[in-house]
Amino acid sequence: MLRLMCFTGLGFSWVLAAAPLLGQGPDSTASDSPGGGAAQTSGAAASPGSDSTPSSEVAQTKPNVLETALPGVKISGYAEASYIYSNAALSGGPVVGRSFDRLPEFALNVVKLVLDKPFATDRWNAGFHIDLLFGQNATLLQSAGLKLGDQGDLEQAFVTLNIPTGNGNGLQFKAGKWVTLMGVEVIEDVFNPNWSEGNQFLYVENFTGTGIEAGYKWNKYLDTQFRVYNGWDVVKDNNTRKSFMGRLGIAPDGNTLVAIVGYLGPEQAANNDADRKGLNVVMNRKFGSKVSAWGQLDYGKEDANAALPDPTKNATWWAVGGWLIYDFSAKAGLALRGDYLDDKDGARTSGSPVTAPFPTNTGNKMSTGTATLNIRAWEGMLVRPEIRYDHSTIADAFGKKSDQVTFGLSAAYIF
Repeated sequence: MLRLMCFTGLGFSWVLAAAPLLGQGPDSTASDSPGGGAAQTSGAAASPGSDSTPSSEVAQTKPNVLETALPGVKISGYAEASYIYSNAALSGGPVVGRSFDRLPEFALNVVKLVLDKPFATDRWNAGFHIDLLFGQNATLLQSAGLKLGDQGDLEQAFVTLNIPTGNGNGLQFKAGKWVTLMGVEVIEDVFNPNWSEGNQFLYVENFTGTGIEAGYKWNKYLDTQFRVYNGWDVVKDNNTRKSFMGRLGIAPDGNTLVAIVGYLGPEQAANNDADRKGLNVVMNRKFGSKVSAWGQLDYGKEDANAALPDPTKNATWWAVGGWLIYDFSAKAGLALRGDYLDDKDGARTSGSPVTAPFPTNTGNKMSTGTATLNIRAWEGMLVRPEIRYDHSTIADAFGKKSDQVTFGLSAAYIF
């Protein structure tokens, strides 16, 4: 049901093993595969694909999972620190337009703790999943109506009820707070091809929602999810109407995944009439054991309202992104990303993100190119040097520049 994290071939497989527990994994099951199912986390990309089998190296390199005193409940997590340099960082301030890598200094990005109780799909069964984040990453992700201090966030907390079905896959109902169904990239950057988050993750997708979900895997080719929730990135609803999101996952063969997500609902405070609606499409293709490619397309629209930079007209945006991942060996790989966002009316980038905002604008076209080296020479560790180029059509987008070059380095230990 969720996003299948198969960014690379064999070399990235230890991250795959961690994904079901560490990641955003509402689809925990009681299967025998590492972490309780195929390498999935919540989000959109994936397939119906729990039929996908991780490589044999997963079991050899997967991080430890700690059992608790509660039967079947497991603890996992990771810790990450980083450093970033920008040639256009604001004086004494952030790297404009960036998320978790927004401060030009040494940083404790995140300590993540996960509690997970898998569920079985072949019988009446239940489970739960809780993700806690601490560190500067949490500041950006906090939902309105729920705050664990300045640098803490309850990223996910939901229960899953499984109703057995004839095909053995079960019908799942989830209630609580969970991450979005959209996009290639996820909040846990250690599961992404690149260290820094791309523009599509940051500007055209929600992070989380609070509500209910029904999900069903029809067969090995198709799965579906449907959500009713309070709105984008809010725990306490900011108006009196609900939002909707649905996803169709298609896996025509073992090497190809397609996911289509649609959304609709009013997202502005005290406004029930101005809908935000759009479409998100994610595609993945594996080429042998070492090469994988991803693509993402987004289109969105929001009805005219007082919160837009130009409140007199509807706002639209569209974006496209591509990722190419190559493993040199089990210990090193390269990930390349290019993306383009046309925020035609400034609705998605004006004053955003709140932690490192672009100037107020009524139109912003952005493009980036990123290269990340993924080094896995130490068991449980992921070290990532990265170089990235950003361009905006706003003349003073990055201080006094329209272009920005950054160099970053992150180190994460997954347990």
